[in-house]
Amino acid sequence: MIRSYVSGILFLFFFVLVESAMLANISFLPAFPDFVMIFVLYFSIRNGKVAGETTGFVGGLMLDLLSGAPFGLSCVVRTIIGYAGGLLHNLMNYQSFFVSMVAGFCATLAKAVLIYGISLLFPMHVNHYHIFSSVFALELALNTIFTPIVFKLLRWFDSFIVAPDRRLP
Repeated sequence: MIRSYVSGILFLFFFVLVESAMLANISFLPAFPDFVMIFVLYFSIRNGKVAGETTGFVGGLMLDLLSGAPFGLSCVVRTIIGYAGGLLHNLMNYQSFFVSMVAGFCATLAKAVLIYGISLLFPMHVNHYHIFSSVFALELALNTIFTPIVFKLLRWFDSFIVAPDRRLP
């Protein structure tokens, strides 16, 4: 289990760097896929609730340290998404293209709803998504499209990501 956590943190670090250092600095992109959320979703589906919420917290903490969002916002959102993804452990066929698209779609909607709910509590500090905006629609589409692709790529690293007691025979 330790090896899967260490490799998960390394993957998270890579995805955080891609998001915060590369994609966020491309000025003509109004939105980009949330690779950290997609990885947290994959990790939690493969390893369970506790691993998902731990990975979500660590990934959110990394994003909070590198972004201008209020500290703790990404931690809370990704921890909840990691826990919810862990509830699907052994309940869904994560290898299915359509099922992984639906998982990415639902996780993005959950992220938007969670951020909106938090923005109601802290209206001066948290910018929420406008659900009917083109920016949110683009992020929703990108996450939905990239989730099966990232899942497929991460399957190559299952021997590192998935704990030995969680692997299928």
